[in-house]
Amino acid sequence: MMHARFGRRKRGFIAVMLGLFLLMAVALPAGAMAPLKGGHLTVCQSAEPPGLDPTANTAAAIDRVVYANLFEGLVKVDRSGKLVPGLASRWEVSEAGRRYRFDLRKGVSFHDGRPFDASVARWNLEQAMGADTINPHPEYFRGIATMETPDPYTLIIDLKDTDALFLTHLAEGDAVMLPKGDRAPAKTDPVGTGPFRFVKWVRGDRVELVRFDGYWGGERPYLDRVTFKFIGDAAAQLAALKSGQIDVIGSIAAPESAFSLSKDKRFKVFAGTTTGEVILSTNNKAAPFDNKLVRQAMAHAIDRQVVVDLVMFGYGTPIGSHWSPATPYYQDLTGMFPYDPERARELLKTAGYPDGFAATIKLPAIYSYSRRAGEVIADMLAKVGIRLDIEIIEWGQWIERIYKKKEYQLTMIGHVEAWDIGIYANPDYYFQYDSEEFRTAYAKALSAPDEASKAKWFGECQRIIAADAVNGFMFSAPSLAVMKAGVMNWWPDYPTVALDCSEVWLKP
Repeated sequence: MMHARFGRRKRGFIAVMLGLFLLMAVALPAGAMAPLKGGHLTVCQSAEPPGLDPTANTAAAIDRVVYANLFEGLVKVDRSGKLVPGLASRWEVSEAGRRYRFDLRKGVSFHDGRPFDASVARWNLEQAMGADTINPHPEYFRGIATMETPDPYTLIIDLKDTDALFLTHLAEGDAVMLPKGDRAPAKTDPVGTGPFRFVKWVRGDRVELVRFDGYWGGERPYLDRVTFKFIGDAAAQLAALKSGQIDVIGSIAAPESAFSLSKDKRFKVFAGTTTGEVILSTNNKAAPFDNKLVRQAMAHAIDRQVVVDLVMFGYGTPIGSHWSPATPYYQDLTGMFPYDPERARELLKTAGYPDGFAATIKLPAIYSYSRRAGEVIADMLAKVGIRLDIEIIEWGQWIERIYKKKEYQLTMIGHVEAWDIGIYANPDYYFQYDSEEFRTAYAKALSAPDEASKAKWFGECQRIIAADAVNGFMFSAPSLAVMKAGVMNWWPDYPTVALDCSEVWLKP
């Protein structure tokens, strides 16, 4: 299903709306033609991953290459966003929501021939939750009290308390299964159970995968080979697509090109939904952004719909908190801080900055949307006296200086993991937001016994961080996938962080 909201402004966007109707037309199913086997698919993505082990690094660029293609977890997210069996063929949850019994698939092997069984699954989860773990989200697993493996194909997990997101987290890249033993090779020479196996990583250029003939998934995959090509420049992406060097742009870096490409019969465009939130990330412990009034002033100074219009050419949905409209329990909080420059100036004066102040925003060079959004926002903030110096930094520096060392005041980035509002419960996360009120609400959301309670407490989590203006919540990112007309069965929406090629096939 396609999703786009263009807000109140209609200036010049009739053409974009007409374009969406065209996009909807090309996104319809191709009919009952059976998938064809064979072929080599080349997929372009903007960012090269820093490694290939999703259990050791939070970078979305890793998951987009390896999740569901090379690595698998017990549970999987399908193209509609539903949780479906992965390496577990089925599961049962106790009435209290604390005991999970997983029946594992038989006959599954890793790409190097080693078997997958309950002992391997248990080892992976122990690695994820251990005191010396390298998993970027150990909190997903530290609610596990005990694990039992009564036979090679049964895993029983008892939780310390009810966790409404436990299954969801098992379906993310953090919980994929690696071979038991040495974890070091996974970063550069990964071995998984997925439909494709790793062949080569040419740094700065591409990752190559080939069909795994021993895959448990029946006829899948249909493709012989998949190459992930890394091209950050928007113009270079388009040139590569039009010249035939690549077959798919997973998410086009130039949204303004989506309309024109949708009219070209050689290509098709999907304008779908994602779980991603594009935010003005704010260091809540760096002056003057440790002052809530300053953050609230910024929220009033930014017109989010104009950001969507200018940066994304109308594709995208303004948001008021760290939650995508594509995710259950979403609350529309965009009205909490309406665009009001005068109110922004009043709040700055109350905060002790009647003449505004100067600050620095560090923008990752690899993402064009981030750079464009940062420039638009800097212009808006200047009108209320906040003068931003723009610093463009390479992706590796962004990870090291901002994400790890927290050496920043402001930055601009998309957070693409579903259900990731729990990062606000971690005061050591790079926002450095510390709120007991939020942690209490989040704990109640996780232990909620029914859907109504989940909606209440996840809604309260959204409200708390919105009211605190922890970050500048901009818009929900669209999925703008562009591909040759013969690429079949690509996901129109991205309900999880993945470029899943397991069901893709090529039409002559």
